Amino acid sequence: MMNYSNKIELLSTLLPSIQRIKGSIIVIKYGGAAMIHDYLTDAVVQDITLLCSLGAKVILVHGGGPEINKWLAKFSIEPKFNNGIRITDPQTMEIVEMVLSGKVNKELVSLINKNNGSAIGLSGKDGNFIIAEPLEPNSNSLVGCVKSIDINLISLLSYHNYIPIISPIASDCLGQSYNINADTVAGEIAGALQASRFVLLTNTPGILTDIKDPATLLSSITVDKISHLVSNGTIFGGMLPKINCCIDALRKGVNSTHIIDGRIPHCLLLDILTSQSVGTTITL
Repeated sequence: MMNYSNKIELLSTLLPSIQRIKGSIIVIKYGGAAMIHDYLTDAVVQDITLLCSLGAKVILVHGGGPEINKWLAKFSIEPKFNNGIRITDPQTMEIVEMVLSGKVNKELVSLINKNNGSAIGLSGKDGNFIIAEPLEPNSNSLVGCVKSIDINLISLLSYHNYIPIISPIASDCLGQSYNINADTVAGEIAGALQASRFVLLTNTPGILTDIKDPATLLSSITVDKISHLVSNGTIFGGMLPKINCCIDALRKGVNSTHIIDGRIPHCLLLDILTSQSVGTTITL
């Protein structure tokens, strides 16, 4: 007779997590290395559709930095960044919107729908559910920030079991398009929805006290301790907007925030359904 004890033990371990996520709102920001490799993209899509089949309400906000850089190169435009934020002039803005809303977004929608999900692609322009404003007023930069969010559209879609797939492009009140950091958009949406969980997929193990040593990964950290790591330069560059949007989301009522390693296949399931550490959990 076959020994089913290991399988029963596994199911018993997973059951509390499955019960906990039923009906919960999970906002995921998808980007980094997880977008470069097809096998990682497939794993993310499979994880999302499985979470939805278990009753979770998933909202996916995506970036597309590598794809944007590839298209900028075709137009001989050098990508430039400031503290992890892409510098966006009018010419760059056209390419960013084309790639994010026209290409990456629709490819993700198709992948999820092919995997028995029900995805709908949006940008902040749809229904004006995100209103943008310039990050630096009185400049020519088209880098934006979120002025306001109307959650009615994405709440309606989630209620009817659709998966909103959102590109971080939005317009101001005059119709000017802005490129908003995807981490920021995801954090603002999580906060507006008061999500149960906000997860950022990155191309790093999480928060490291020594960026060259994966063994220094912090599996959990509080907001107070983060301030010290920022001030002494341990946290810098592209990690800063991720940290800031996690802190902002927590202060707006999100239960937990997680910066996880998107290079690990099925990292979402590992983070959400098991006790396996695949990144850093940030709490108040």
